Amino acid sequence: MGNDAALTDITAARRDLETAHGLPNAHYTDPLVFEEEKHAILFSSWAGLAVTSEVPEPGDAKPITFLGLPLLLLRDRDGAVRVFQNVCRHRGMILVNEPRKIEGAIRCPYHSWCYSTKGALVSTPHVGGAGHNTHEAIVKDDLGLVEVRHHVWFNTVFVNIDGNADPFEVVHANLLERWGEFDQPMFAGGTESQLTLQVKSNWKLAVENFCESYHLPWVHPGLNSYSRLEDHYSIVERGHYSGQGVTAYQQLRGDTGKTFPDFKGLDDFWDAGAEYIVVYPNVLLGAQREHSFAIVLQPDALDQTTEQIHLFYAIPNTDEDLRKENAARWKVVFDEDVWAVEGLQAGRHAPGFDGGRFSPAMDGATHCFHDWIATKIDNYREGK
Repeated sequence: MGNDAALTDITAARRDLETAHGLPNAHYTDPLVFEEEKHAILFSSWAGLAVTSEVPEPGDAKPITFLGLPLLLLRDRDGAVRVFQNVCRHRGMILVNEPRKIEGAIRCPYHSWCYSTKGALVSTPHVGGAGHNTHEAIVKDDLGLVEVRHHVWFNTVFVNIDGNADPFEVVHANLLERWGEFDQPMFAGGTESQLTLQVKSNWKLAVENFCESYHLPWVHPGLNSYSRLEDHYSIVERGHYSGQGVTAYQQLRGDTGKTFPDFKGLDDFWDAGAEYIVVYPNVLLGAQREHSFAIVLQPDALDQTTEQIHLFYAIPNTDEDLRKENAARWKVVFDEDVWAVEGLQAGRHAPGFDGGRFSPAMDGATHCFHDWIATKIDNYREGK
């Protein structure tokens, strides 16, 4: 159920593009609004948590705190990715404190209750008294780890915390069709293909920046020299994603002309086309002919976001030097965005700023995101 009283007036964000205003400042600066959005948006949607390559082998486990929730990303013995609440069903102790390989079972460090990698409670030492490992009141089948509803797509692990969202395949049916050609294996590069950025801004500003290419000539002059503003188009979908695309993508070539192998079976569009889409609420994806990327935004606080960036390729064990060059090129682009997004955050403290206006020609994708946020909040406030 939602709140009885509206914290902000978001009516203007739901107007048509030509007359709409952006979300009010409080959606970037007010702790109470941040708490409302946590439930109205991030817990009720299919939010990005991680990527599958963070737990590459069976038994690999990684604890992740998502908006205060202690979660455990795990690959079970059969190779399936799972997400559990990272707490023992006995007294609520945190089970795994750092990334590691689970050898045998997941053992609680407090009273040594043990769980399989599928979450089943398998051992309760001394639970019936010293030397007695069972008790009739402790039914193991009822006390497995609490599994969090999740879905894996594009190497990304999405979670629905409140458990009430429509199935991922239903929510994102249009996007799954649009990028159906990329429903194929993607392989993580080495450690150089993983980047982490700490950004002093609200998570939504990172989304808004990624949605549009309008800022390219001024924020990314190097990128704009070979991926020009005029070669970009907006991806405007009334629903659960939006973004931008380019019709003059130039793949990276090494000193000898070597390139990464292409993904299989792609349409001719992808020879010089690429698309960059925000999967609402917090996952930024890039699709090109020979590599892709996923950026999972971790909303650490009202004005603090961690960007976890992962690059993927069509085959395993691609050329290491080329991977390093590709990662370095993307790092320049992503680093250039940081100061811009942080400047947007600082600007949201100006009391006279009314959320701003949208360029009807350039900001359609960003307006879609604001409209989606406002709709989700309205539904939450109405208890829908």
